[in-house]
Amino acid sequence: MDLGASGNCSVVTDFVLLGLTETPVLQSILFVIFLLAYVATIGGNFSILAAILTEPKLHTPMYFFLGNLSLLDIGCITVTVPAMLRHLMSHDRSIPYGSCLSQLFFFHLLAGVDCFLLTVMAYDRYLAICQPLTYSTRMGWGVQRAMVAMSCVFSFSNALTQTVALSTLNFCGPNVINHFYCDLPQLFQLSCSSTQLNEKLLFVAAAFMGVAPLVLITVSYAHVAAAVLRIHSAEGRKKAFSTCGSHLTVVCIFYGTGFFSYMRLGSVSASDKDKGIGVLNTILSPMLNPVIYSLRNPDVQGALKRVLTGKKPPE
Repeated sequence: MDLGASGNCSVVTDFVLLGLTETPVLQSILFVIFLLAYVATIGGNFSILAAILTEPKLHTPMYFFLGNLSLLDIGCITVTVPAMLRHLMSHDRSIPYGSCLSQLFFFHLLAGVDCFLLTVMAYDRYLAICQPLTYSTRMGWGVQRAMVAMSCVFSFSNALTQTVALSTLNFCGPNVINHFYCDLPQLFQLSCSSTQLNEKLLFVAAAFMGVAPLVLITVSYAHVAAAVLRIHSAEGRKKAFSTCGSHLTVVCIFYGTGFFSYMRLGSVSASDKDKGIGVLNTILSPMLNPVIYSLRNPDVQGALKRVLTGKKPPE
């Protein structure tokens, strides 16, 4: 354990990430699997971005937000997976204290923007279906940019607060993290000083960035469901629900894994369940999002085919 001396106590200068497994054969297999997952995620999300940028039909608020979501997915998986691949390849699982805090900051920054952006997308669907006559004025270009900017500001403030608060804790050893990336619950367990303030800050953040957005999403879709059920045409109802189904699927995956991860702060044992949820949250979710959003969307499918084949969109 690499510890530096500070006064009469030892201070941790780096942490050791145990990763997903300690079996060499499994490490090689996991390296190939997660490398392919990373390449597929980057390729899938950049394809979605290219489709949105090149297809005039997709120059709407919904796809503007989807493009930002794709950027966030690229960022989220890049924060965790390349470092994990390096650890699997080199068998050196140490991560410097500063790098650990940086990973923590960017992970919470990107995940926080994700929370707000999913809420904004639900509000967009509410306006489009329940308030169609005022949609163009309420969801103008300036409003879209302002919503994304506010999401970034709120998330940056939270990520900075959590990182600075964590940096005030003392880490005297052990320095082994039973996970494949640095996150608050695992670091709290290693702290030599009290984490009560940190846990309160995380609780407030969870309420503001987790519970409140989820309530707003639920209310938005309750209004959407009521409006759709009033549509007499079966084809109209199907079309309205299809524009919301992809978003709801992503919301369920994102919030389901997030709540499981942070509702277990009191648990002393960091079990393999936490690692499994981490894989879902940081790898599978960003990889599946492009598939979920394009699976039942003919406009996105058509745009993707044109991007991949090099054809120009119709005038």
